[in-house]
Amino acid sequence: MHAVQTGGTGGDERLLGDGDPDPVEVVRQSGASPFFLTCEHAGRAFPARLGTLGLTAPDLDRHIAWDIGAAGVARELSARLDATLVLQRYSRLVVDCNRAPGAADFVAEVSEDTVIPGNRDLSGAEVDARAAEVFHPYHDRIHDLIEARVAADRLTVVVSVHTCTPVYHGVRRPWHTGVMYEHDDRFARQMLAVLREEGEEAGLEVGDNEPYFMTSDKDYAMPRHGQGRGLLHVGFEIRQDLVESEPGQGEWAQRMERVLRESLGRLKESGKL
Repeated sequence: MHAVQTGGTGGDERLLGDGDPDPVEVVRQSGASPFFLTCEHAGRAFPARLGTLGLTAPDLDRHIAWDIGAAGVARELSARLDATLVLQRYSRLVVDCNRAPGAADFVAEVSEDTVIPGNRDLSGAEVDARAAEVFHPYHDRIHDLIEARVAADRLTVVVSVHTCTPVYHGVRRPWHTGVMYEHDDRFARQMLAVLREEGEEAGLEVGDNEPYFMTSDKDYAMPRHGQGRGLLHVGFEIRQDLVESEPGQGEWAQRMERVLRESLGRLKESGKL
């Protein structure tokens, strides 16, 4: 891909061409697990028409472009749980699938301290094309898959997989992992308890809505697909330096498999399902 300085698509506002990947990947659509996994920032693909939005190769390897290691953890976790997983293939810089259309950072002009040249001065039609061709297909697919599960009266726990940077704006983050939730904390509370017990043995720092907290006016995926439907749900972050490599991804997938299974078991025993 060659770098470009604009994000425009000319007179034709269509974004994706014949050679561009589908924005949505579904793994284990018929998975038997009650867990349903999503990964909003899994990929770092760019539509050919956008080039690299004016960014250099080193920038494309940074967290601003994708959640490093998240897709690897999610795939391994899906395999271990036999859980359906929906991944979004395009970079969050094309459109952030964990933000609502209209949000200031839905198409970010600046990410952390980096200006995104190809996202500046976009027309409404250009932003709409990114929403129509990347954002909506991703969330519509999740909606349809969950709708089928609900219609079949299947227990569903929606789990969003993310990673975060070890340092943000010069401040070091002590947490190895964090659990995110908003109003409905039924599953999150069990998960926090299990992670902290594991953390005492493994020396892990576990964040309670740290380093990010979930809110309906900031986040999109869990508020819509989990909280908004009254389903059990949780989001979790893993510090990306722990899962940059395949061994790290495997280790954390194994840990999160144990944590998710134990958390659901405890919730069932509590009678709070």
